[in-house]
Amino acid sequence: MSDAVATTDAAGEALDYDSVVVTGGTGFLGLHTCQYFVKQGLDVTAVDLKPFDESDPVEGVSYVEADVRDESTLRETFEEADADVVVHTAAALPLWDDETIREVTVDGTRAVLWAATEADVDRVVYVSSTAVYGTHDHHPITEDSPTDGVGPYGTAKVEAEKLCADFRRRGLCVPVVRPKTFIGPQRLGVFQVLFDWVEDGANVPLVGWGNNRYQLLHVRDLVRAIEVLFTLDEERVNGTFNVGATEYTTMKEDFQALVDYAETGKRVLGTPATLTVAALRVLNALDLSPLYPWVYETAHEDSYVSVEKLRELGWEPEYSNREALIDTYQWYLEEYEEQEGETGLDHRVAWDQGALEAVKALSKRV
Repeated sequence: MSDAVATTDAAGEALDYDSVVVTGGTGFLGLHTCQYFVKQGLDVTAVDLKPFDESDPVEGVSYVEADVRDESTLRETFEEADADVVVHTAAALPLWDDETIREVTVDGTRAVLWAATEADVDRVVYVSSTAVYGTHDHHPITEDSPTDGVGPYGTAKVEAEKLCADFRRRGLCVPVVRPKTFIGPQRLGVFQVLFDWVEDGANVPLVGWGNNRYQLLHVRDLVRAIEVLFTLDEERVNGTFNVGATEYTTMKEDFQALVDYAETGKRVLGTPATLTVAALRVLNALDLSPLYPWVYETAHEDSYVSVEKLRELGWEPEYSNREALIDTYQWYLEEYEEQEGETGLDHRVAWDQGALEAVKALSKRV
């Protein structure tokens, strides 16, 4: 067996966790989670329908091809891995159709929790989202703020969290973490659009004037938060925790810091939110934009959460908004190689920019 992660339970008894299974293990968060815990000396198994890329540095990680909705296969995988902890990251992003989002997020979470219970897994860390809060007038948002998931994705996350609460009552330890939008090496998706514009020397338009505060998160800080939630005793972690950067300013200032780092001489430009959102709705309806409603409908609003509850457990972020953006952009410049015709529906591939390519061309001339 590998070196264990030592913890103590509520009674002070030593616990030896040496095996973790990561659902959605080949995705953006899953990849970083697997890499981190292998380095920590754990036996790590990634469960996903899609295998790792050949270039992924995942030496020592086992891979099992399985659908997160398949409870029987999950149970067998958990048993064969002798899993102490399951980190449940699998989800369908808002770009997927409504039915798939619900099935993967809700039915998949139910299957994971039942399989973990039947396989005597000690705890399941569920990665939810701050999308469960919807939009709020009062900030920072705390874990006790009302939930009002916007769209199929946010709604499905709310329902999945209710399942987690149900299984807590059954006796399973199910810490839930609600991360802000997280970035870092390997993150593409909508951020690849941003990085492409910056690298190409275009001005970067925002939805709205950019005076709102929009909290981000580095994926490494998220993985360290996950570690906290299965290395402390159950009484302290068997609940819900926000996670996000603690250093952030306005959206315009943070994004301008990235543009300044790139030394293009360009600017982050504010726009009238009402007109921009209306235009993006039309492009979305015509399937001419990679931006889904949750992005453009909320990008001009304040969006930041309190992370004091998690900090009380000893967690502290290492990255500010600006540092997270710049670190991810550095990886993009050094490591990303665009593939012909590449596009997709997850965070690890580029998204077709559609009509935004023409907007970028105009933005370069301003």
